[in-house]
Amino acid sequence: MKKLIFTVFLFALSFLAGRLAAQSLLKPADSLPASADGNWGLSFPEDGQPPVGNATFEQLKQYDAYYRDDTGDKILYLTFDAGYENGNTAAILDALKKHDAPATFFVVGNYLTSSPDLVKRMQEEGHTVGNHTFHHPDMSAISTLEDFAKELQDVETLYDEITGQPLTKFYRPPQGKYSESNLKMARELGYRTFFWSLAYVDWYEDDQPSKEEAFDKLLSRIHPGAIVLLHSTSSTNAQILDELLTRWEEMGYTFGSLENIA
Repeated sequence: MKKLIFTVFLFALSFLAGRLAAQSLLKPADSLPASADGNWGLSFPEDGQPPVGNATFEQLKQYDAYYRDDTGDKILYLTFDAGYENGNTAAILDALKKHDAPATFFVVGNYLTSSPDLVKRMQEEGHTVGNHTFHHPDMSAISTLEDFAKELQDVETLYDEITGQPLTKFYRPPQGKYSESNLKMARELGYRTFFWSLAYVDWYEDDQPSKEEAFDKLLSRIHPGAIVLLHSTSSTNAQILDELLTRWEEMGYTFGSLENIA
């Protein structure tokens, strides 16, 4: 009897061990942490150093997603989210041209329909135009590839009609809202997803930061390989960009294209 009980115990133990081992194999070790699903977030333990994201560089890279360059080189990647035009983009383009600094403009459908001349200028002056979706929805709430693709493909179609060129397949989730399945869908559609490693509150049109507030954030927290997110709707950004680029250059930084991050 004791022998029978012991045999049953060993069988049960072996079965449990097998289940646990199978579960560990089925769950990827590099899957995104639960805290990352929903909103992109950063913490800055030390000024001048890369921030800590709520997903690591390696975890994002498996989905062709990035929030900074990890080479350690003093290169900055300038990006602008362009939801609508309110008269500031021309000054931003002027400053970029003066410094020979490439940038990526992530545009929505409304920007393409209302400001085709500025979109053409971006393309003609060597900048990249990326995809910020057509309607700027919470993409983490979209669960089907068909609906996800339509938000991106409608932007692609409009851009081609305006410029005669295919849209570069760079994607930025509106408001930084995303899910792991979103990243997989973007990759399946041929997109690279770009978050950011430096931003500040510049998007409230009627409550713009002062020049001093902007410099306080953008100079102290700049770091090698930063993907900088600014909004083209910000009058502060339009006013300070020339001086900001000059001060970053004086700190030893140069400007690169997102094409070089992979």
